[in-house]
Amino acid sequence: MKKFKFSINGNPYEVEVDDVKDNSAEVIVNGNPYMVEVNLSIPASKTPQLVRSAAVPSTDTSAITAKTASPSAPKGSGNIKSPLPGTILAVHVNVGDAVRFGQKLITLEAMKMENNINSDKEGNVTQIKVNKGDNVMEGDILIVIM
Repeated sequence: MKKFKFSINGNPYEVEVDDVKDNSAEVIVNGNPYMVEVNLSIPASKTPQLVRSAAVPSTDTSAITAKTASPSAPKGSGNIKSPLPGTILAVHVNVGDAVRFGQKLITLEAMKMENNINSDKEGNVTQIKVNKGDNVMEGDILIVIM
């Protein structure tokens, strides 16, 4: 509730604004209640809406995929993806190399920091899709392991 004091043509008025809904307001002028219709439309505030891009997982596994493979599927196969944009400083494996879980595959420079990209799979490297000095974006496939 807001209180105002007005003087109109020398006459004092004490006005209390109780409730405002849409284009009407309940006011009390010198103790007498009134319903007042407001001719001014109040525009809705323009609050910016935050839009975020979909998060890309660092590898091709997700929470909805099964944690075990079928007996006929190759074990540990999949893609190693870039977790963030940056520049490839070094590739530590070659095509045909056997890699184990946690082995360092690539060194990636991002935001002036060196980041090691480690394997979260076991298997053999079938493709290396980047070279030293390449710029990569988040989610780009770096290495394919089968």
